[in-house]
Amino acid sequence: MNTPERHPFLQGLSRHRGAPPTVLVIFGASGDLTARKLLPALYNLAADNLLPADFHLIGFGRSPLPDDEFRRSAAASIREFSRRAPEDGIWNPIAAHTRYLAGGYDEAAAFTRLRELIDELERVAGRELQTLCYISTPPTVFRPILENLGTCGLAARRRGTALATKVVIEKPFGRDLASARELNRAIAGVLEERQVFRIDHYLGKETVQDLLVQRFANAIFEPLWNRNYVDCVQLTVAEEVGVGTRGGYYEQSGCLRDMLQNHTMQLLALTAMEPPVSLDAEAVRDEKVKVLQAIRPLRLGPGGDAVRAQYTEGLSGGKRVPGYLAENGIRPGSATETYAAVRLFVDNWRWAGVPFYLRSGKRLARRVTEIAIRFKRPPGALFAGSDQYDLAPNTLAFQIQPDEGMTVLLNGKIPGLETRIQPVKMRYGYHTTFGSNTPEAYERLVLDAIVGDGTLFIRGDEAETSWRLYTPVLEAWAAAGREGIDAYPAGSWGPACADALLAAHGHEWRKP
Repeated sequence: MNTPERHPFLQGLSRHRGAPPTVLVIFGASGDLTARKLLPALYNLAADNLLPADFHLIGFGRSPLPDDEFRRSAAASIREFSRRAPEDGIWNPIAAHTRYLAGGYDEAAAFTRLRELIDELERVAGRELQTLCYISTPPTVFRPILENLGTCGLAARRRGTALATKVVIEKPFGRDLASARELNRAIAGVLEERQVFRIDHYLGKETVQDLLVQRFANAIFEPLWNRNYVDCVQLTVAEEVGVGTRGGYYEQSGCLRDMLQNHTMQLLALTAMEPPVSLDAEAVRDEKVKVLQAIRPLRLGPGGDAVRAQYTEGLSGGKRVPGYLAENGIRPGSATETYAAVRLFVDNWRWAGVPFYLRSGKRLARRVTEIAIRFKRPPGALFAGSDQYDLAPNTLAFQIQPDEGMTVLLNGKIPGLETRIQPVKMRYGYHTTFGSNTPEAYERLVLDAIVGDGTLFIRGDEAETSWRLYTPVLEAWAAAGREGIDAYPAGSWGPACADALLAAHGHEWRKP
């Protein structure tokens, strides 16, 4: 009898620790994130038989909505955004345990009704259920939600047990160091740190997790992963799109807050961290915090370590597109950066003297997220002094999106009677090696939150340490206004000031 072939990723997930019976409450249930990511993630977890048998979903929002209408809306979201075609046999059991509750986020009585509903679901189930609250709302209501979870008793529900209430919080975790500290104080007022799951969806991406596997499961990489062999590290998070309809939000955020301070710093921490003593969540997060604490403060001003720019009119995707200042919702004369790049140094034994270059921007040449470790050139003059030898620095690049995989750049001999050398690439892609139906990042992160695994989530001191590095930059840019902000045409790879940032140390940006 033939055994059906299973997706390689699902083999790993099937050994995941058992998910306890759970009530998932989504605050902001009518929002875009819920429709595009959370509901499809739940459906696919159910399709892979990874949700607990006793699983209940409660949507919480401001607008009144009958249960049946919320179920129909959820089913429509799954049809549109799920990586799998929906099947009634998978969705119907979830729908049967799906409810909707209307109320204000600052309305204590609504949270009392929520607690009573969870108590009733538990009585009907005939067993204890853990409560997982997912805060998928604007950050302005984080605090009232947290306070009301404390007031109604849900925050302390079964604290100290495996079924203690857990709370997932979407970014942003503050706008600067002061607001991040304030948010952490609000969290600590009602929850223990082990109950909190600050989510950054980049950490749920398969290639990000594969970075640790490549480092620590292959003997050929880790011995070279230090200042003796690495020339520089480049992290790129590039977007081809502009601000679109999010102009109002982006004016309050900017590139540094939106991408560099969170997503890109998480990639840096995983790239530069020391081997943890175990894969336990706290062991991994301890090492990430140590890396962030070792980063040298950024030098500001001309010739410093941070640059910014705005995109101007240009060609993107074969079309002429407007500049940032001409986009909808943008203030006249806005100084909000759509591109930011920094040069960092991790002052520890492993990385002393190795520059880490981070860049992110909108309206760049193409959409790509990549970590590139560039190694030093080979010593000696064996292949020097001839045009026949086109020696390139060896580079190990992890493509996070959109084409997940890994590339190694080597030097190889061109076939022929003479010794001529050119760079060659060796690559493996996730889609070609493992198949195209790869689990989405939110599937992994939602499942980890259900089972209480905080490895891929951000700890409170980690968020504050990152803000401590970037808050002086934000303050200096705010004080300078448009002075010092560079420009780059839409569809390019960024401004000249970013090239100068690398040229000062004899480097240039890699073109993914």
